[in-house]
Amino acid sequence: MEDQRANSVDAAPGTGADLHLDLANRRGRADLVEALHESIRTGRLPAGTRLPSSRSLAKDLGIARNTVADAYGQLVAEGWLTARQGSGTVVAGRAPTLAGTAKKVPPRPAPTQFRYDLTPGSPDVSTFPRTEWLAAARKALPSAPNDAFGYGDPRGRAELREKLADYLARARGVRADPERIMICSGYIQALNLLSDVLRVQGATTMSVEEFGYDLHWDVIRSRGLEPVPVPVDEYGVRADLLTGQAAFLTPAHQMPTGVPLAPDRRAAVIEWARETGALLIEDDYDGEFRYDRQPVGALQALDPERVVYTGTASKSLAPALRLAWMVLPDHLMEPVLAAKRTTDLLTATLDQLVLAEFIASGHYDRHVRRSRLHYRRRRDRLVELLAVRAPGVKVAGISAGLHVLLDVPGQAAEMVERAARQGLAIAALDRYRFVPDPDDRQAVIVGYGTPPDHAYSGALDLLCQVLAV
Repeated sequence: MEDQRANSVDAAPGTGADLHLDLANRRGRADLVEALHESIRTGRLPAGTRLPSSRSLAKDLGIARNTVADAYGQLVAEGWLTARQGSGTVVAGRAPTLAGTAKKVPPRPAPTQFRYDLTPGSPDVSTFPRTEWLAAARKALPSAPNDAFGYGDPRGRAELREKLADYLARARGVRADPERIMICSGYIQALNLLSDVLRVQGATTMSVEEFGYDLHWDVIRSRGLEPVPVPVDEYGVRADLLTGQAAFLTPAHQMPTGVPLAPDRRAAVIEWARETGALLIEDDYDGEFRYDRQPVGALQALDPERVVYTGTASKSLAPALRLAWMVLPDHLMEPVLAAKRTTDLLTATLDQLVLAEFIASGHYDRHVRRSRLHYRRRRDRLVELLAVRAPGVKVAGISAGLHVLLDVPGQAAEMVERAARQGLAIAALDRYRFVPDPDDRQAVIVGYGTPPDHAYSGALDLLCQVLAV
């Protein structure tokens, strides 16, 4: 019977799986049984884990196969393991446990669940072009050179840097040279690297717009710099109030107020950087999505030696790609490259190759155009519905991006809470203010990118109910 069981284990699929057991110099059946007991009791081998065949485990441990077969047989008899013809040996679903041997970790509180999410910052990931991405992968990976699978240039694959240089110059007006582009593992890494280098070079403070993402401010602080908020009005950031050795800006579409930096402010910001020697970090987070006006070109084009242009695939494609890029001034390439080497050495290469092919084949441009139309229709639907069902709400920041700003009657914080109780996630403007001031402008931010199409109507209906109260 044991021989039949051992043979069925050896014939089972996946029986060559690795299994670490610390037997020291012990090699008897009792030693193996105790080691397996301990691994199951402590949860290291959870229920359902398929064990190696007796032949494989005996070879790995350097012991006789009969010893393993006998140990398995004993554990099956005791209820710790199960063995079935053709299924191999598996940790039992209800294996005995000894009280107190496994330390239980208290479960984390479950995140708040919303029926609809209209918070800003995310695209409609259901529109990710899976078929086209797969086609690009099928073309890019088989033709990739062997060195693409090794340790490569920390700046990123040349194929992607070249395609990005062409695209950014054409679509965003960036003065981009492939040699000055660095690919990063997401936007946060780009900001980390820049903040690190600035601190090493003697910077102590960085101007930031008074409205923005607290995560960005936290990153800046974590690298040893102090973010200093600068007021934002209907013309963008107050250039005359910039201070410090750098400034972090969203000039094309201020996050979250939605205003572009006015032409005279753009010139003033550049002049400030030149006079003080400061560095400008341009966050072009949703530069592709412009609807009712001419696209605002990149600030970097005005002075590539004083501005770092930064962008990401998170809004145009999907956050899961974790691909971002920087176009660096010449004097920053080497120090940022040194920081990149000691951070993660290089960004995952295979997705870079696919994105390069995705751009080269025209898929990226077509996807952006489809997405622009998709989001414009969503925005129009939102604005039209609010005009009918919540006429007292003033809509702002609608000409670009993936969110709108709604000036509301009453307290915005109370409206956000009321929405949450009904299963709708929206955000108050104050949530994005560097220094919260609940008595200032009462507005909520509504992101229309996140819900998939089948949920969008329900989300808008609930939003109008909340706003109309």
